[in-house]
Amino acid sequence: MNQRIAETFARLRSAPPRGLAAPEQRDGGQRCGLVAFVTAGDPDRARAGRILRAVDAGGADVIEVGVPFSDPLADGPIIQRASERALAAGMTLAATLDVIAEERRAVRAPIVLFTYANPLVRMGLTRFATRAAEAGVDGVLLVDVPLEEAAPFHDVLCAAGLDPICLVSPTTSDDRLRRSARSGRGFLYAISRFGVTGVRDQIAREAQALVRRIREQTTMPVAVGFGLSRPEHVSQVSRWADAAVVGSALVAEVAKHADSPALEARVTAFVRWLRNGNEPTA
Repeated sequence: MNQRIAETFARLRSAPPRGLAAPEQRDGGQRCGLVAFVTAGDPDRARAGRILRAVDAGGADVIEVGVPFSDPLADGPIIQRASERALAAGMTLAATLDVIAEERRAVRAPIVLFTYANPLVRMGLTRFATRAAEAGVDGVLLVDVPLEEAAPFHDVLCAAGLDPICLVSPTTSDDRLRRSARSGRGFLYAISRFGVTGVRDQIAREAQALVRRIREQTTMPVAVGFGLSRPEHVSQVSRWADAAVVGSALVAEVAKHADSPALEARVTAFVRWLRNGNEPTA
């Protein structure tokens, strides 16, 4: 397991709860982590690094950086539009790695790339893994590579010290949960509901049942995502998972304040609000 990711989840599991969830409300005793997603290069390349620092300053435990891609499968409309803006501004996989390399020393949190196979294949998998490791990437979540075809990707990533993060969903069988835990590193990303990413009012009922099934198969940390957008969602997830993933809501906040000189401050405040539930976003 990548050192930064391992240390982050070890710290979370040993830390007392904070924020909205009281200790008596939780199945476990650890503090729930926050995985915050941003699209690389949105709203533009010039501010991409400053946004990473702003998310880190807000207290994100893991930063998930989406590589802009023209043909997404899992991204909802908010993140699709962010990718379109970033691509139009000239953002690429190589440029994303350059931004991370520039900011790595200033960013405390582990960085996980959220990407599709095509950009990696175009760059060359070994070259990508080497460049990503040198840039300070800690893990890679390949959205469109099924478990049966993942071994060549995972072997190269692990050899470079990068954690391949596996996705599991409510339809994943117990056997595939076990295989995903054996194949992946770092943490399991549990999709809370069917469909694509997006902002939702409530967490899908299937999410908690999925996490319980995962707990029966592995001790690997579990992060729950898709549809989470508010502190109450993070609090709810904190009762049974190790981390909550918030993506579309944060990307929408970036888009909302893209023309403001206070963009980075807004991003930091939004992440703090997600973590603590006591700081306004406007």
